[in-house]
Amino acid sequence: MDRLKLPGPKAQKILDRDGAVVSSSYPRAYPFVMDYGVDTEVWDVDGNRFIDLAAGLAVVSTGHSHPKVVKAIQEQAEKFIHVSSDYYHPVWVEFSERLASIAPFSEPAKIFLTNSGTEAVETAIKLARHHTGRSQFIAFYGAFHGRTMGSLAFTASKSIYRQGFNPVMSGVTHVPYPDPYRPILRATSDDYGETVVNYIEDVVLKHTTPAQDCAAILVEPIQGEGGYIVPPNGFFKALRQLCDKYGILLIADEVQSGMGRTGKWWAIENWDVEPDIVLSAKGIASGVPLGAVIAREHIMDWPTGVHGNTYGGNPIACNAGLATIDLIENGLMRNAAEVGEYTLDALIEIQMRHPSMGDVRGKGLMIGIEFVQDRTSKKRAKNLRDRIVYRSFEGGLMTFGAGENTLRISPPLTITRERIDESLIILENAISEAEAEGLD
Repeated sequence: MDRLKLPGPKAQKILDRDGAVVSSSYPRAYPFVMDYGVDTEVWDVDGNRFIDLAAGLAVVSTGHSHPKVVKAIQEQAEKFIHVSSDYYHPVWVEFSERLASIAPFSEPAKIFLTNSGTEAVETAIKLARHHTGRSQFIAFYGAFHGRTMGSLAFTASKSIYRQGFNPVMSGVTHVPYPDPYRPILRATSDDYGETVVNYIEDVVLKHTTPAQDCAAILVEPIQGEGGYIVPPNGFFKALRQLCDKYGILLIADEVQSGMGRTGKWWAIENWDVEPDIVLSAKGIASGVPLGAVIAREHIMDWPTGVHGNTYGGNPIACNAGLATIDLIENGLMRNAAEVGEYTLDALIEIQMRHPSMGDVRGKGLMIGIEFVQDRTSKKRAKNLRDRIVYRSFEGGLMTFGAGENTLRISPPLTITRERIDESLIILENAISEAEAEGLD
C-alpha cells in the first residue's frame, strides 16, 4: 500500500503552533490538518487527499460543505446572526416544528435547543428531575454522554474523563450495557438484553436505587464511544416495560446515533420502542454547533425562566438544521440504510480473511469492527486497532477508534458504494499490514 508522508511540512508547522497555544486536553487521533472538504473527501494543507469515514465524529451528516447547507448558512447570515433567546424568530420555530414532526413518539413534542450534545444531556437531567420530582438516575457502563460536570456523572467509557474531577454529580448508578459479544451477567433470559433489565429490577432497584426515587434511565440506543455496541433485540422492549412499571422516564441519547445515521431518524426506532425524551446533536446541522432535547409535551412542563441559554435557537444553526433535515429526508436516510447494509456485508466477507476481526456489527452507517488477539479468548487488541487506524490514515483513509479496541465507520450519509469499495481496499491493506506485525 502506498503511504503518504505524514504530517507534511505545512501540517507540521500548524502542529507546532497548535502545541504552543491550544489546550493539551484535546485528544488527537493523528496529525491531520484540514484545508478543505467536498462531500466524503477531504484534503490537508499539504494537498493530500483522504476519504472520510469519520465525518467529524458522525457530525458531517450531509457531507463536507453541502451546497444546500452552505446556502442556508449564507442566506441566514445576511439577515442576522444572533438575536438571543430572549426574543423570537421564525427559523427557530420552523426548525422546532420539523424536529417535533420526526419525534420518535406519538405524543406531541416540545423542543429545547442547545449548543451541543453535552448541554442537551444537562438539560434532560434537569427536566427529568423537575418533572418527576425524583433525584436518582440509572446509566450504563461504557456510556459517553459528555464531559461537563452533570453529563460526566453519566459518562463511563474511560476513567480518564473523571480523573482529577471527582466528585461528580451524585445520584447516578451504572449498570452493564447489554453487549452480546461480551456478556458479563449470568443469564436470566434467553435474550441478554432482558437479562440486563432483570438485573436493574432485581438488584439495582432493590438494593441501591429505590424505584420511587429514580427519575430516568439514560441510554444510548447504540453505544457510541463505548465501542459501537448494538444491544440484543429484547433490550429496549424490556427496558420500556420496566420504566412504565415504575414511572421512570426513558431518555434516549441519540447524539451520535440519530438523524438518519442508522437508516431511521432515530436508532431506537429499530426496536419499535418510544422513549420519553430524545437527545440530538452532532449530525443535526451538518457541523454547525447545535443540539436538541425533544420531549413528550406533558414532560416539558417547567415554568418560564427555570432553564435557558444565550445561544438557544441560533438562527444560523437552525437554518443549517432545516437544510440538513431536508437532505436526510429526501434520500440520505435511505442511502444510509442501503449503503450501510452493503458495507456491513462487505466487512463480514473481509472478516473471513482476518483472524483479528472478532466482531463486525452495526446498523446503517454506524458500524463497528472489534479487533481481538484471538477469537476464542476475545482478548482485546487495542494496539492492533490503533495501528490499523494510523496505517489507514497513511493510506488516505480517515477512521476513528471507539471503545478499547473497536474501529468505527461513520461516514457522511452521502457516501456511495463506489467510495466504500475504495475505502475498504485501503482498510483491508491496513489490517493485513498491522496483523503481519502481530495480533496485539
